[in-house]
Amino acid sequence: MKFEEAMQNLEKIALELEKGDLDLDTSMEKFEQGMKLSKECNKILEEAEKKITILIKNGDELEEEDFVAKD
Repeated sequence: MKFEEAMQNLEKIALELEKGDLDLDTSMEKFEQGMKLSKECNKILEEAEKKITILIKNGDELEEEDFVAKD
């Protein structure tokens, strides 16, 4: 699943839950689906972060360096 698709599904679930029209069982199912989607989105973002590289100009050459997130 692509990030954008997962986010759209997550937003749809959030809207359904916010309406308050669902019974408790359905609300719990939607919440669980939302949590799974949230974790999937987080995983996708973490993988993207790992792939980010910084290009540093070194004279006339470009060097590729791994991205390191600062805390």
